[in-house]
Amino acid sequence: MAQARAFVQAVRSAIGTPRRLLDLGSGGGIPGLVAAAALPETHCTLLDGRDERARLLLAYVQRLGWDDRVDVVAARAEVAAHGELRGQYDAVLARGFGAPAVTAECGAPFLRPGGVLVVSDPPEGAGGRWPLEGLSRLGLAPFPLPPQAWALSAFQLVTPLEDRYPRRVGVPGKRPLF
Repeated sequence: MAQARAFVQAVRSAIGTPRRLLDLGSGGGIPGLVAAAALPETHCTLLDGRDERARLLLAYVQRLGWDDRVDVVAARAEVAAHGELRGQYDAVLARGFGAPAVTAECGAPFLRPGGVLVVSDPPEGAGGRWPLEGLSRLGLAPFPLPPQAWALSAFQLVTPLEDRYPRRVGVPGKRPLF
């Protein structure tokens, strides 16, 4: 729970209160549900590629009475990022989504220009996991966060992302950009 709250603090320090936020690979809903609780004025989307998880998340959202401000989408990120969700979010959160290159490639397309991707890192820190050359191919630049107890990295969408990203389902993991 504390790590999920750290995601919210990171977003607030980077851009203030987001209008729209996406939890990439939401799984059990952390940090997305915690963000929805902490940011009642923000419209949140919980995205997960597994129907079972999405159904469970939808049940949580309905039980909490958040239907009007939290959406649950059952789709692969590589597919959803080429649809109506593309470029719609001020912030994208990713906790345990995948390797850095996969997370960056799948998360960046959801961001609007100036939006931030906030990602959990191993406890020992980022340590070279996010090469500038690879990030810049995706229009991302590192965004400094204030010191905190949890290892998080943030990246801002600074240049328009090419329409070809993310690549087809499974390709980001099989042939990472970095």
